Amino acid sequence: MNKVSIQTEIAKDTLEGLSSQPKFMSSKYFYDDKGSKIFQDIMRMPEYYLTDCELEIFNSQKEEILIEFKGVENKFELLELGAGDGLKTKLLVSYFLNSGADFNYLPIDISEEAVNNLVSDFEKEMPNLNINGQVGDYFDLIEDFKFRSQVKKIILFLGSNIGNFNERMSLDFLSQLKGVLNPKDQVFIGFDLKKDPDVIMKAYNDPHGHTAAFNLNLLERINNEMGANFKLQNFKHHEVYNPLTGVAKSYLISLEDQHVHIDELNQSFYFKKWESIFMERSQKYDLDMINNLATNSGFEIVRNFYDERQFFVNSLWKLK
Repeated sequence: MNKVSIQTEIAKDTLEGLSSQPKFMSSKYFYDDKGSKIFQDIMRMPEYYLTDCELEIFNSQKEEILIEFKGVENKFELLELGAGDGLKTKLLVSYFLNSGADFNYLPIDISEEAVNNLVSDFEKEMPNLNINGQVGDYFDLIEDFKFRSQVKKIILFLGSNIGNFNERMSLDFLSQLKGVLNPKDQVFIGFDLKKDPDVIMKAYNDPHGHTAAFNLNLLERINNEMGANFKLQNFKHHEVYNPLTGVAKSYLISLEDQHVHIDELNQSFYFKKWESIFMERSQKYDLDMINNLATNSGFEIVRNFYDERQFFVNSLWKLK
């Protein structure tokens, strides 16, 4: 997606969100270059258990994962949606390469800097790797997946990114993904499981301030790209978790009565003191929820890979 279309889309979505009651922002705009760097800091926090859990799964079960990916054909393509810095995927890719697997790796991310850094890093460490990074919104790019080749494709959607969608959005996304897959293709999805609420809150309301910076960066992005005058010090990050629904929600809270003008929209928005902007959701799952999501979107589960504490699962699906 080129910059002009992104700017137009972000303007439209920002207008819709800030004109609504209650106000909200679209979380897909978190990942500009700076946002991607902040999220890499989040992933490296000791409190952010998701990274360690997924790394544990990949490290301890990489042989079994490769067997499932290869199937009977021994040749496949790895297409990773929202690849970021490839921290976790590198472990799998390196093992696959050293095992003599016949595969290509296509990391996709909306941040050009993230893709360039990932490709450079992987090529430096694994010069024999066939890698082709792609920059763009994977919602747009997946439309081309079906026609790439007849080689088996494994779509990686890691880190519980699926949890940023509500149920309707998840079903829409997975149904769209199903529509561009060939019969032998598979998807490998990370799901964060329900657990002690205190563990979850420490990960999403971290003492280092990274999650707050991640949320506030979206306001800074709107300042830079749309000529807004958000004063970041006038907002604070707030996190809640509902153990019944399994949903963690991030908000920015206005610390005073204030007006914010956005030049590109030629409009000002009023924020009351203590008024919230809903920023992001993160769904936590149980196995029934995962099974229902697979079934209702036209997939069936091939195998689940768990970490030792069963905090997280990487679920391999195929088309029904």
